[in-house]
Amino acid sequence: MKFFDKPAIYFIMGSQNSGARDPFELLEAALSGGITHFQLREKGHGALKGEALLEFALRCRQLCHNYGVPLIINDHLELACEIEADGIHVGQDDVSALYARKMIGKEKILGVSVHSVKEAQQAILHGADYVGMGPVFGTVSKPDAKAPAGVKGILAVKSKFPALPILGIGGITPENAGQVWKSGVSGIAVISTITEAEDIEGRIKALRTSCKEGVKE
Repeated sequence: MKFFDKPAIYFIMGSQNSGARDPFELLEAALSGGITHFQLREKGHGALKGEALLEFALRCRQLCHNYGVPLIINDHLELACEIEADGIHVGQDDVSALYARKMIGKEKILGVSVHSVKEAQQAILHGADYVGMGPVFGTVSKPDAKAPAGVKGILAVKSKFPALPILGIGGITPENAGQVWKSGVSGIAVISTITEAEDIEGRIKALRTSCKEGVKE
C-alpha cells in the first residue's frame, strides 16, 4: 500500500520525550535523517493540552510536510481533524477505530494498536490501514506498556493476515531490529532509540541497515 511502499522507520514523539533538547530541532533532525512517518504522541505527565497542544501539533505538521513525511496523531481525534493531519493512531482503550475512520474519512491513515489475531481482525473490519504490535522488547518509553511479547504475536497475525501492514514497537534498537524485520513487519516504530541518540542521522541509518540484515538472516 502507498503508506508503506518501502520499509518504514516510524518515529513517535511527544513534547516530553525530547528531554533537554528542543523537540522541533529533534524532529527536524529525524526528518532530515530519513524517518518515513511521524506520530505525535502527547500523553502522560506534563502533556500539552488545549492551545499549547494545538500550536505544537501545527508546528510538527509544518515540519513533516516540509519533508514529505506523513503526520499521524495518537488518540487526539479532534486535534487530528482540526489540523488536517495525515492520519490517526488509536489504542484499544482509546476512541474506537470504527468511529475514528468515520471521522477522518477514507483517504486518511488509520493505525490501531493490537495484541492478538482477534484484535487485528477487528481492526481490519474497522478500516485500519496498519496495526502496531508490541512491546516486542522491554521499553521504558511507555510506562503503561504491557509485558514484552517478542515477535510471536507479529508472526501469528502475519500468518493469518499476510497483506496487513504491521509495525513492531517497543524497545527496538539497531542491534535487535533484524529479528523484528525477519518476522515480516512493514516497519519498526521507535521512540527513545531516536530521542536518546547523539547522532540521530546515524541511528536512523543503522535502523534502515538492520532491515537488510533481517532479510538476510
